Amino acid sequence: MAAKLKKGDKVVVIAGKDKGKEGTITSVDPKSRKAVVEGINVAIRHTRQSQTSQGGRIPKALPMDLSNLAFLDKNGKPSRVGFKLDGDKKVRFAKTTGDVIDA
Repeated sequence: MAAKLKKGDKVVVIAGKDKGKEGTITSVDPKSRKAVVEGINVAIRHTRQSQTSQGGRIPKALPMDLSNLAFLDKNGKPSRVGFKLDGDKKVRFAKTTGDVIDA
């Protein structure tokens, strides 16, 4: 199944402890159906000091399930994503407005 959400998409959280928060997807793992969103689902990781890092309590965004995310269309409203053929090319579009996401 093709991934409906991709890296760089603006999304809103529709379920979970961060419900209502918005962010940008930094990475997607289609196999496990999870995505990492900047500033969402943040946990504190305690790391030991090393030559490359100061160490201490470092906030880290953890992956969350794609089903808990909704794409934000150009109006800033949550939308589902569909696929359609634009000429001979398959493109994603926002179902609320019908606008093509990536041309």
